[in-house]
Amino acid sequence: MFVAHRRALSVFPRRGTVTVTRNASTATTSATESTTIRDKYKVVVVGGGSGGLNVANQIYDRFKAAGKQLNKGDVLVLDAAEYHYYQPGWTLVGAGLRPKTDFRRPLASLVPDYISHIPENVESFSPATSSVVTQSGRSVTYESLVVAAGLGINWDAISGLTKALSDPSSGVSSIYSYNTCDKTWSDIDALRSGNALFTQPAGVVKCAGAPQKIMWMAWDRYRKTNRGSNIKVDFYSGMPSMFAVKKYAEALTALRIERGVGAEFQHNLVSVDAGNRKAKFKKADETTVDVDFTLLHVTPPMGPLDFIKGSPIADAAGWVQVDQATLRHVKPEFGNIFALGDCSSLPTSKTAAAITSQAPVLTENLFSVVDTGNVGNAKYDGYTSCPLLTGYGELMLAEFKYGLEPKESFANYLGDQKIPRRLYYHLKKDLLPWAYWNRMVHGKWFGPSGLIRPTFS
Repeated sequence: MFVAHRRALSVFPRRGTVTVTRNASTATTSATESTTIRDKYKVVVVGGGSGGLNVANQIYDRFKAAGKQLNKGDVLVLDAAEYHYYQPGWTLVGAGLRPKTDFRRPLASLVPDYISHIPENVESFSPATSSVVTQSGRSVTYESLVVAAGLGINWDAISGLTKALSDPSSGVSSIYSYNTCDKTWSDIDALRSGNALFTQPAGVVKCAGAPQKIMWMAWDRYRKTNRGSNIKVDFYSGMPSMFAVKKYAEALTALRIERGVGAEFQHNLVSVDAGNRKAKFKKADETTVDVDFTLLHVTPPMGPLDFIKGSPIADAAGWVQVDQATLRHVKPEFGNIFALGDCSSLPTSKTAAAITSQAPVLTENLFSVVDTGNVGNAKYDGYTSCPLLTGYGELMLAEFKYGLEPKESFANYLGDQKIPRRLYYHLKKDLLPWAYWNRMVHGKWFGPSGLIRPTFS
C-alpha cells in the first residue's frame, strides 16, 4: 500500500497512562469519546492499512467468539497516518470511473472504540523485550505483535520523476499515489495523438497487474473515442513477460498482439526528462535506451520500509520473516510475532485480496498461541487475486496461489477466468469497494469465503 507521510507526535508520555479524547471522524479532541492510552497491550498491530485494521478487528472478534473476550482497548493499532486509503480504487480514478475522494477516509473514523489507536509510527523493534519504540520515543510493550506496515514506494529512484509528477503539463502520472491518480485520468483523457508509454519495474510491486490495467483502460478509451489510430500505446516492463502466472501471461500476450500494443521486456525506467519528453530505460545488458513519449504512466520501484530493514525481525531482503503457511515468525524466540500483507516475506503477490485470506489464518494461529501455547491448524496457501481490467466493461479475473498455480473461484460456474467478462468488471468497480469499506476494514470480509469466516481443522 502507498505509505503515508510518517510524522512523530509528542503528545503521549513515555510512561504511565493518560486519557485523551478523540472524535471518530476528525481525530480532533472531543468530549464524546475517550480512549485510555497506556504502555502495555495484549496485541499491538503496527499499521492501520488494509491488513492492520482488518486483522485488529478479527483478533478482537475471535477472542470474543471463544468466550475469552479481550477488554476494551487491549488491541492497539499504531499508525500516524491521517487518512486510510482503498488503493485498488486508484486504478478506477485513473480510468475516469470514480472520484478519488471515494477511496479516502480519516483513519480515526475507521477505528472502533474497543480498539486503541495511538497516532504514531514505529521507529524500532525490540523483540527480546516484546516492545516497540515509536518515533516520539514512546515505548509500548505487547504480549503479541502483528506487523502490517505495508511497503515503501521509491519515487526518487527514478531521476526526474518527482518533479515531473508535480508538473501539470508534463504528461507524466502514476496511479500509485492518491495525489497523482487523478492526474492520470486528466493526462489520458487529454491526449489526442502521440506515444503513450506505460511502465512496470522489475521486482516487487503491489498489485503487479495494475501497471497494465491502466494501460488497457487508456487503450480502450482511445478506441472508443476514435483516437486509437493516432495514439501508439506501448508497455515497457522490467519483468520478462506480461504476467507471472503462465496461463494469464499467455492470454494477455495474445490480447496485446491482437490490439496492436507494443512491448519491451526487461526494460527498467531509470530517468524522466519531462521537458524533452524522453524516458530512459536500462536493459538487461546494462545498456540504456531513450524513448520519446507524449504520455508516460510510471509504476515506481518499491521495497521494504526502512524501519523494518535491518531490524531483528527482518530477513536479509528487509521483509518481516514469517512462515509462509502460519504467518508466525520463523524464529522460535519470536513466536509471539506475526506479519501479513506487503511488509511480510510471504512469497505471493502483494494485494488486498491476499490479505483477505491471510488475516483469518493469522488470527486463528495467534489465538491458538495465546490460548494453548502452540500454533493452530490454519494454513495459508498463498491465495491472491488480480482483477485485471482489460477495458471498459470487461475484466480478466486472475486468481492463483503459491507456485503461481491458478486457483479460480468462478471457473466451474462461468468458465475459464482468463476470458474477460462484464460480471468481473462490476465485481472490481462496484462490489469490492463496497465490501472493503463496509466489511473488510471491520474484519468482516474473508475474500473467497465472503462474509463467512473460514474454519480450520
